[in-house]
Amino acid sequence: MRIGLLTEGGYPYVSGEARLWCDRLVRGLEQHEFDIYALSRSQEQEDAGWLELPPQVCLVRTASLWSARAGSGEDGVRGGDLGRRARRRFAALYAELVGSVVCGGADGGDLGAGAGAGAATGVGGGGRSEADRFANALYGLAELARDEGGLGSALRSEAAVRILERACRAPGALRAARAARVPDLLAFAAEVESTLRPLSLDWYDDASGPSGLSGGGGLGAVDLCHATSGGAAALPGLVAKRFHGVPLLVTEYGVQLRARYIAAGDAELSAPVRALLAAFHGRLAAEIYRQAAVITPGNAHARRWQERCGADRAKLRTVHPGMEASRFAEVGEREEPGDPDTLVWVGRIDPSKDLISLLHAFAEVRKGEPKARLRIVGALPAGAEGDGDQEAEAYLGHCKALAAQLFPDEAEGLHAVGDNPVSFEELGAPEAPGLAEVYGSGGVVVLSSVVEGFPISLVEAMFCGRATVSTDVGAVVEVIGGTGLVVPPRNPRALAEACVALLRDSERRERLGAAARARALELFTVEQNIAAFHGIYLEIVSHCPVRREAVDDAGEPLPFAHPPEAHVPGRWTASAAGGTGGAWLAGRSTGTGAPSWASGAESGGAREELAGVTRGCGESDA
Repeated sequence: MRIGLLTEGGYPYVSGEARLWCDRLVRGLEQHEFDIYALSRSQEQEDAGWLELPPQVCLVRTASLWSARAGSGEDGVRGGDLGRRARRRFAALYAELVGSVVCGGADGGDLGAGAGAGAATGVGGGGRSEADRFANALYGLAELARDEGGLGSALRSEAAVRILERACRAPGALRAARAARVPDLLAFAAEVESTLRPLSLDWYDDASGPSGLSGGGGLGAVDLCHATSGGAAALPGLVAKRFHGVPLLVTEYGVQLRARYIAAGDAELSAPVRALLAAFHGRLAAEIYRQAAVITPGNAHARRWQERCGADRAKLRTVHPGMEASRFAEVGEREEPGDPDTLVWVGRIDPSKDLISLLHAFAEVRKGEPKARLRIVGALPAGAEGDGDQEAEAYLGHCKALAAQLFPDEAEGLHAVGDNPVSFEELGAPEAPGLAEVYGSGGVVVLSSVVEGFPISLVEAMFCGRATVSTDVGAVVEVIGGTGLVVPPRNPRALAEACVALLRDSERRERLGAAARARALELFTVEQNIAAFHGIYLEIVSHCPVRREAVDDAGEPLPFAHPPEAHVPGRWTASAAGGTGGAWLAGRSTGTGAPSWASGAESGGAREELAGVTRGCGESDA
């Protein structure tokens, strides 16, 4: 099978997001071929280079979302200027696109960066027509870029800004959008151009495709597109599906739309820009979810976001991130426990981790358990530079000052491990112990975050067989599953009481630690992650195969090139209405006649049917 792996700001680059799990996935599925299509986010990321790629990676194509070269013909972007007829075509399509974005829906309500995603996606009264307008305009722009080129320069043009301004002033526009001024319109237009840049890439069809298949190479020649996030990374998959019928799988371990909302707030954008960006990215997310054959959130927290943004429940299949368990095996299987009086915190130094509440909670712990110690082992945010680096350093300095204030008699030497109740250590420092040894050094591992996605540090502690105390944020409850104590965030007293309860009960700590390790080995290993995606790849390709015309070396059609078993009929090809075709995920899990595994359940009958199809000899009972 040939997989087109679509990434943004990560794999195959050394720095960035999702690079580790992508690398593990590609290396674990060595029976498949992978073509990587990567979007970079900065010059620094490109300069850092790539990871060492395994031999099953056959092709790597890259493009930038940041470079000013877009539209110049470099970096894989089709450049040039549009002719008069093409400019009229662009104006009509762009007016439809931004009109669907700025429309407030049937209720004419407002939308800010923190507003509900349902308003942005058109969920609720009257939103379907606006979503269709957005989709038709989006694919029309993709066809324009394919036929004429020059889409990037058109999106940055003065004409595009004028079209956007007219849409914001039209009746029914969002109230915040109606207040947009020229700087706001320019900022939003620049964001739209950057996000839609993949529409202009030459990734979809070229002359270097495999011999014997029409449609050339590029994404038009793959069997499946796997987008490792939503947003811009999934756009090439939408285009490949539109032009060539290639099915799309979307994986989100952190929901891209939620990240956009948070980034808009951190960037201190004006209210009109936040409103426009929220609506635009909401519409795009809804279209990606609508066109995807399967959507794989990494946890229930991400799944709820996707459902709220319009994702069909029948398409959702939770696949937890896979982590290397072997590096923690020695500590996890060790019979002797760590220091029963030591609490351990491991993570990234950031205000969202709420180390301030942790220190206040530890002050309460010391009142009941004078021998207790707290070991804080952290690192600055990955890739932090400039202001971000300074902010993290300032926060760490504030935490150290607070520790000195809370423990004045023992403040000297708080920077090192010793006789002091609190120690601050740098994760990965040359003299520091290994990560597994850090977890194994204490009796209880603590997480005090106020914002969290998938809590990696908790899973690592579980692999080490450690009891945990965590705040109820993100996917914490889903990960812990009853093998640790969970308290409300920003509640130092509750956090302290839970820590004291475990410090005083060694038998309970051992019982919870053993259960945590068993749960982590069952759900969160690399092996289960790879096996899950391998099964999903086979299901998608067997139910949504790409129909390509077979041709000879001269480009002439080859009759009877496709064997008859490639078109095996069966119950799994039928829609709820009794038709046939690619409607295998169209139904719901209740009352629609859709197969049970289409909603995430694994039925034995479905697996047997799939096995019959993959053998290619009609041996299933279909």
